[in-house]
Amino acid sequence: MYGDLRWAAGSGPSDPGRDRWRTARRGAVSRTATVGALAALLLAGCSSSGGDGDDRVPGRPGQRPKSVAPYWVNPDSKAARQVSAYGKDGEAADARLVDRIAAQPVAEWIGVDDPQGEARGFTQAAAKADREALLVLYNIPHRDCGSYSQGGAADGNAYRAWLDGVLKGIGDRATTVVLEPDALPHIADKCTPQQFHEERYALLTEAVGKLKALPHTKVYLDAGNPHWIKDPGAMVEPLKRAGIDRADGFALNISNYQTTKDNAKYGKRLSALVGGKPFVIDTSRNGNGPAPGGDDRENWCNPPGRALGTPPTTKTGDPRIAAYLWIKRPGESDGTCKGGPKAGDWWPKYALELARRAK
Repeated sequence: MYGDLRWAAGSGPSDPGRDRWRTARRGAVSRTATVGALAALLLAGCSSSGGDGDDRVPGRPGQRPKSVAPYWVNPDSKAARQVSAYGKDGEAADARLVDRIAAQPVAEWIGVDDPQGEARGFTQAAAKADREALLVLYNIPHRDCGSYSQGGAADGNAYRAWLDGVLKGIGDRATTVVLEPDALPHIADKCTPQQFHEERYALLTEAVGKLKALPHTKVYLDAGNPHWIKDPGAMVEPLKRAGIDRADGFALNISNYQTTKDNAKYGKRLSALVGGKPFVIDTSRNGNGPAPGGDDRENWCNPPGRALGTPPTTKTGDPRIAAYLWIKRPGESDGTCKGGPKAGDWWPKYALELARRAK
């Protein structure tokens, strides 16, 4: 992904000499009350009916058809709230544009304060709507090589305790998990210090095993993107040591702008090296591909001229591509560059630009 995570601490731009593009997530570290309120709302019978979304109340998205995208659409997302606000202000054209984001299922990133409560809230809401939850777990110790989204769990035992909370929250509800963005690519590119490799492999292997022990959970390990990891062969050993054999597959392009075509080519090469495992591609903001010219700092942080990519779907037309997903949350800032707010904050102007350029 090399983009989104580097801004999570809100500290500033990444090292332009490194081949990564991060855009941070996010603001999802402490939102238990919001999740609880949302779950209560939906479980009280206020969720939308399951159609295709054409008859939505502004700011209250309906669910996509399960046959096309089985994932849950959050009716209280930042995008949905923006649609509602535009509608109340009589800005119908802008409301329709941002509804292109609000109408789609977008991943929920589990924070550190109450993993059990958040996981339960999202998965219960998804189950109530007869859909599948899409979650991202991002709390591995020593994450981001000490850069701007440095941190994660204090140690292995803290991570295991956090993961156990997530597992209890998911339970037997249908869930797809994208596991620890950057964790393995950082090993492949030699960014994570050698002394942390064994612990990381052990934690990821345990996480894959425990998540797959749940009755209805799918797991995808992050494998970078073709701009970052030039040779897919470099990801083979990290994926195998992290438990790719037990996982459902791997994930590409998290929070990045690389084209679906380039990711598909890279993913098929990698798949052939890890037993034919399928993969998912983050298409949230790759509709126009990466920004041309400039250095990495210009290209990955709120680059102008980008567009929403293919909407989330399992109908990819290729048996090796399990789904196109919106793992990064479109409309949230990558950081305080190019006039943006701090990382993870909703940025209406950028959301409109992404939607306006969508094909």
